Amino acid sequence: MVQSAVMGYGVVGSGVVEVLTEHKDSIARRTKEEIGIKYILDIRDFPDSPFQDKFTKSFEDILNDDEVKVVAEVMGGVHPAYEFTKQCLERGKSVVTSNKELVATKGAELLKIAKKNNVNYLFEASVGGGIPIIRPLSQCLAANDVIEIAGILNGTTNFILTKMIRESMSFEDALKMAQNLGYAEKDPTADIEGYDAGRKICILASLAYGKHVYPQYVHTQGITKITLEDVAYAASWGGVIKLIGQVKKLEDDTLDITVEPMFIEKSSQIASVDDVFNGILVRGDSTGDVVFYGKGAGKLPTASAVVADIIDCVKHLNKRKYLDWADGDETIVKPYSETKYPVYIRVEVEDKQNAFNKALELFSNARALVRANAGENELAFVTDEMTVSQQEKSVKAFEESGYKVLSKIRISDL
Repeated sequence: MVQSAVMGYGVVGSGVVEVLTEHKDSIARRTKEEIGIKYILDIRDFPDSPFQDKFTKSFEDILNDDEVKVVAEVMGGVHPAYEFTKQCLERGKSVVTSNKELVATKGAELLKIAKKNNVNYLFEASVGGGIPIIRPLSQCLAANDVIEIAGILNGTTNFILTKMIRESMSFEDALKMAQNLGYAEKDPTADIEGYDAGRKICILASLAYGKHVYPQYVHTQGITKITLEDVAYAASWGGVIKLIGQVKKLEDDTLDITVEPMFIEKSSQIASVDDVFNGILVRGDSTGDVVFYGKGAGKLPTASAVVADIIDCVKHLNKRKYLDWADGDETIVKPYSETKYPVYIRVEVEDKQNAFNKALELFSNARALVRANAGENELAFVTDEMTVSQQEKSVKAFEESGYKVLSKIRISDL
C-alpha cells in the first residue's frame, strides 16, 4: 500500500478523500497499488466525520512520516501552502495540487525542487477543474508547436455573462444569483476582476512555451464594467461577450498574453460555451484547433483531477514525469500597449452625426452599430485593428472633444 496525505479538508479536499475512498478498488486495479489516506490536515475539528481518526492539526506529522509518499495540497492561497509544498518536495514526497494561485506564482521554483529531489509536482486540477488540459498539453500535443491558447477559463464570470446575454439580467443581479447558487464566493473579486482566469492562462502559457509567466506581467481586466447595452451591441454586431484568457507566441519569441472581455463571433466554437462551463482552445501547427470543454470547477470534478495526479505519482514513484519549465521575467511578455486589435466603443454624445464624424477622424475605419431602444445620446461603433497605445490616444482626443467614452471592448479573432 502507498500512503498519501490530504492537506485541507474544504470543498475540494473532502472531495479528494471521497473519491479515493469510494473508488478504492478500481483505483487499486488501475494503479496496481492500493492507495491509503494516512493523514488529513486541517485546523478545524470534524467530530462527526467517518475519517476522524485520520485528522491532524500538525503538518509535522505528514512531513516526518516516511510512509507518506504523495501529498495532495488543496488548501488554496500561497501561504502556508507554498512552505508546506516546498518542505514535502525537499523531503522526497511528491505533491499534487489544485491551487492555481500557488502554481502561477511559485511553479518554476517548485518544479525545480521536485526535479532536484526526483519527485513529482503535478497540478492538472489547477486549470479547468475536471477538464483534462495539463496532461494533454504536455503529452498528447507534445509533437505540436502551440500557436495559441485561448478560452473561457472561469465558470463564474461565464455564468454571469450568460445570464446577461440570455435573460437581460444586470451584472449585479447575475452576480447575486451566482453567489446564491454557490458559483461565486462571498468575495467574488478573484473571479469578476479576472485574476482567477489570469492565473490559469499563466500556467498554460508557462507549460506551452517553457518559461514561467507571472500574473503581474499579464494585462488583466474583469467584467465589472460590462453593461446590458454592451451585450445588445455585441448581438447586433453578430456575437457575444466572453471573458477570454489568450496567449500567442510571436515571431520574436515574446508572448502576447491577456485576460479581458472580448466580442466573440457567434460562429466561434468558444461563443457557444455557456453557464458555468469552460472552453479552452489549443491551436497546434499540426492538429489545428482542439477544444477542451466541461465544468471548470466543483467538488467532484476538481477532486477527480487531483486523484488522477495522485495515481500518476504512485505509478511514478522514484522516477519523474517530464513536466517542467524555466523561470521567466517581464521581458518574455510583449507590452500590452503594443498589442493590436479591433475595438468596440460606446459613447455618450449630444449630436450623433458630429460624434461619428469625429470617430471617423480619430479611429481606424469606424463603423456604426445600432441596437433596439438605443438612447438619443448613445453612439456605438467598431474599428479596424489599432494598437492599444493608438486606441488610448484616440479615446483621449475623443473625450477632449466633449464626448464621454462609456465602454471599450476588444474584438477577438477567435
